[in-house]
Amino acid sequence: MVKISTMSSKKTHKKPVRAGNGRLKTFEPTVHGRTKDAASTSLACIPSVGQSRREKLPSANSLKKKRASLGLVMVPVLSSLGKPLMPCHPARARELIKQGRAVRRWYRGIFAIKLIDRSEGVIQQVVTGIDPGSKREAFTVKSQGRTYLNIMSDSVVWVSGRLYLRRCLRAFRRSRFTPCRKNKYNKRVNSKGLNPSFKSRWQIKLNIMKWLMRLYPISEVAVENIISKKRRGKSKFNFYFSQVEIGKNWFYEALKDIGLILHVIPAYYTKELRDKYGLKKGGNKKEERFRAHNVDSWTIANSILEGSSVVDNKVIFRIIPIPFHRRQLHRMQPEKKGIRKTYGGTISHGFKRGSVIRHKKWGLSYVGGAIRDRISLHSLKTGKRLCYNAKPKECNFLYMTKWRTYVV
Repeated sequence: MVKISTMSSKKTHKKPVRAGNGRLKTFEPTVHGRTKDAASTSLACIPSVGQSRREKLPSANSLKKKRASLGLVMVPVLSSLGKPLMPCHPARARELIKQGRAVRRWYRGIFAIKLIDRSEGVIQQVVTGIDPGSKREAFTVKSQGRTYLNIMSDSVVWVSGRLYLRRCLRAFRRSRFTPCRKNKYNKRVNSKGLNPSFKSRWQIKLNIMKWLMRLYPISEVAVENIISKKRRGKSKFNFYFSQVEIGKNWFYEALKDIGLILHVIPAYYTKELRDKYGLKKGGNKKEERFRAHNVDSWTIANSILEGSSVVDNKVIFRIIPIPFHRRQLHRMQPEKKGIRKTYGGTISHGFKRGSVIRHKKWGLSYVGGAIRDRISLHSLKTGKRLCYNAKPKECNFLYMTKWRTYVV
């Protein structure tokens, strides 16, 4: 907010005027009228005596600094054949849509445009930097001159608990002598494969990369490498770390299979790069800010491109996976008379669960479960249930997603 100044650089004499009640009132002359005339005006700055309005407006340098701190989000561009091209300025995207040369598209919360009259274009070098983590992970898509997107995603941490619950439920069914399949030989004993809980952590990284490749012409990817040594007498630690190594190698091979050039950056080298660029990493890993995780992914990507050390975009796109109960047939606890109500599934009255819709009352939300002829709606930012009695006819389908997304 601009500070309003009524002081003049030159000395001015206040002219006393006697009001109707006998009191003296003083006024300071201004360029346009008197100071009391600007009591209920807008936030536009009021020039003082001898000062023009242009001099009182914010300088161009201050506006540039403010834009640099917030960041400019570029719009992804797709060719008429669906091939990703270089992103453009939002004003340019609005002009193309207005001229009828492009149409609007939504890809899991990211707005893009698809050109109608162009099938090819000049493509620059675009790199994605990945900072993997146990709870949260960071992705940065950038070229040498621009930072197009910063993503902070949550890891999938509920798979191991669900596997344990599934094992318990199968044991309970066998003890109740209900129809069930026979015990099978555990094929995973002494296997060198990847556990489901660890695979889910690396699988979501791969899914995000495939999604980004549909929007941006990404040719290379740089990943921070996790290095550790085995410990004597710590069989549990060595077992879980071996799973991390297997998952890491599986992810590297999957990136090469989809046609990306892989760069593996040691973890200690990331710290040296941050010091080189003059960047600092925050200590709180739970905060949704650029310095928490994305500073590492930006540093890794910029080291491949050898670009500027100034961060031009700190806007964060949050991705939170939605845990659905797709294969659970009924509730675990029975109600009266031993009846188990149906629970889980994939479709809620014509909407696939997770579909983002627009409701007249609740606005943007995603579809959850169904109760009789109504569906439940959940918030995109918090995941909390907004209502459980929304009519399907009042919901306007926008796009399908498996993640909750919002911008920080």
